[in-house]
Amino acid sequence: MNLAVITGNLGRDPELRYAPSGSAVASISVATNERWTDKDGEKQEHTEWHRVVCWRKLAENVAEYLHKGSKVLVKGKLRTRSWEDSNGVQRYVTEIIANNVEFLDRNGGSKAPPPGEEDDGYAPSDVPDDDIPF
Repeated sequence: MNLAVITGNLGRDPELRYAPSGSAVASISVATNERWTDKDGEKQEHTEWHRVVCWRKLAENVAEYLHKGSKVLVKGKLRTRSWEDSNGVQRYVTEIIANNVEFLDRNGGSKAPPPGEEDDGYAPSDVPDDDIPF
């Protein structure tokens, strides 16, 4: 089973684009933190950055309601894709293709986000990987 679940904070505002088919695509960068005490009693911390891709209505909701610093819970699947850069070097990126994003911030008086929407997480079949706009 390919299932990724993370809770963290956005490191930047969501980037919303539209695929050639017209489908909304949003990318977010989510930081997760791990804290522990090492064998010498020193506090340690590690931050891991995750690239998350949202499609269709979920993408539009993410772009409308989230901003840098927002706390989220993301559920989705890991997907690795590759491409050749302008120098002919093969590049790889692993992303979480979100099918659910829960908005965990509750700001008093602000417009409340809709509940996380389930989505199949797949890009529309008419959008080849090299047409993904980021």
